Amino acid sequence: MTMFPADIIAVSEKIIREFSAAGLMISTAESCTGGLIAGALTEISGSSAVVDRGFVTYTNTAKMEMLGVQDEALARFGAVSEETARQMVHGALFRSRAAVAVAVTGIAGPGGGSPEKPVGLVHLAAKSRRGALVHRKMLYGDIGRDKVRLATVATALEMLLSLK
Repeated sequence: MTMFPADIIAVSEKIIREFSAAGLMISTAESCTGGLIAGALTEISGSSAVVDRGFVTYTNTAKMEMLGVQDEALARFGAVSEETARQMVHGALFRSRAAVAVAVTGIAGPGGGSPEKPVGLVHLAAKSRRGALVHRKMLYGDIGRDKVRLATVATALEMLLSLK
């Protein structure tokens, strides 16, 4: 029995299989998902060949200390922004041995939203050492904390596959 839905497990299995065959490792940088992306990947047997490390950086201080996110970016754009997601993924990639990294920052709710940054807003970034970088701004809506977090995990996993 797993704590993740079948669709997330299926994508995680595909990632572990394909990245393992290619000899590629992954790192994650997570805020609103609190480690769920790394958790979904490590649900799969053999994931130790693929998952290098995960950074759970829930606070701005953690983002700065663990990932090198610039305090100027946080002050100017906020923790939930494209710029912060890009800096998080860059830090996760270059502070690990991974070939590909993914980062997420968002507002899972039920509180914490504003008119400019509503509940359900999530910025995701995935980057490979080859230079490819993908950003997605997702507006899941106020669908509940669990659903926002699981939808973010599913999106992040698909982004990882796109960079293999």
